[in-house]
Amino acid sequence: MKKIKTIFFVAVLGVILLFIPGFFLSSAIINKASANSNLKAINNDSIAKNDTIIELAGHQLPVLKGGMFDRFHSNSPLSVVAEERPDIDLSWFKTLHKEKKDVGFITYSPNFYYSNSSITAIYTADMSKIKELLPAEVNELVKPISYTPGRGLIAITSYAYHFCDNDSYNELSISIVTTKPNKSNWGLISLMGEVNDKSLWGYVLKLPVNTELARVRGKVGYNLPKWLIPIDYNTDGNNVTFTYYDEKGNLDFSMTGKKLEVTNSIPEINRSNFINLNTKGQLTHGYSDVRAIKKATSKKAEDIQFNLSDGPLSAFIKSLELKKLVRYDYQPEFQAALYTPELVTENNK
Repeated sequence: MKKIKTIFFVAVLGVILLFIPGFFLSSAIINKASANSNLKAINNDSIAKNDTIIELAGHQLPVLKGGMFDRFHSNSPLSVVAEERPDIDLSWFKTLHKEKKDVGFITYSPNFYYSNSSITAIYTADMSKIKELLPAEVNELVKPISYTPGRGLIAITSYAYHFCDNDSYNELSISIVTTKPNKSNWGLISLMGEVNDKSLWGYVLKLPVNTELARVRGKVGYNLPKWLIPIDYNTDGNNVTFTYYDEKGNLDFSMTGKKLEVTNSIPEINRSNFINLNTKGQLTHGYSDVRAIKKATSKKAEDIQFNLSDGPLSAFIKSLELKKLVRYDYQPEFQAALYTPELVTENNK
């Protein structure tokens, strides 16, 4: 009888430990978008007055005339950056070395992002849906982290790249949080291990951008799911708001994050790894090193909100069944170095 009671106690304790991480999380705040659906013009055939046309990977692209990419094609001299933006600290970039790469076009890796902002929300999501979205080939290498039974993790980030080798643009990233390659899935323990190593892993599901240059470079050179939509970025008042439209210019959804108080100003470098498939169905691994200059974190659901409509991105987010906020990151100033993906082989798995 004593042995049975012990087994029962251990079983109950195990169940509690499995579910307890979710008990202390706040419910995600997801609202219905306003009926006001302002139309945003989007026409890739027209050229703005300050644009010029270049050829890249067989595509004719409008880029900023005399901009960083027009002049240097992702190999911008730091001396020029320093002249044009003397307010930016370039000390980190001086420690990095660029290599010439052919990824369907000639580029230089890593790509430098000198001054940027972002807001990120990590939510628990329906694990069965996550498994449907993760390609079988990718699932053989990495696994979606199970936060609690039946719940995985989805990271949604809005980026504003103010000044980079690709000039400036905005972007949305929706990703599955995964284990490291060929590692067991120990749920919260696996996640904390990655956080401790300052090296997170994921699979990118959606990555729309608002410039043709960013779309073509990302799709051809980085095997990323990019397409072109209008994206607004607003920092008025106490919040940061990114507003996304569909390919016809209709309002899709908005993501609004609170401007948190930044108390730690010591720069910290973390790595974001992404596993995906190239056009030949081969596994590739790319990563971005992110130097956080100003960053604050919250677990309060009211600090980050979504306003969803019936648009395509809204419908996709709804299908993920987001429930609990794990963490909200407010990053008003960061720098990044994005490396081109390499084929995953038996030697580098």
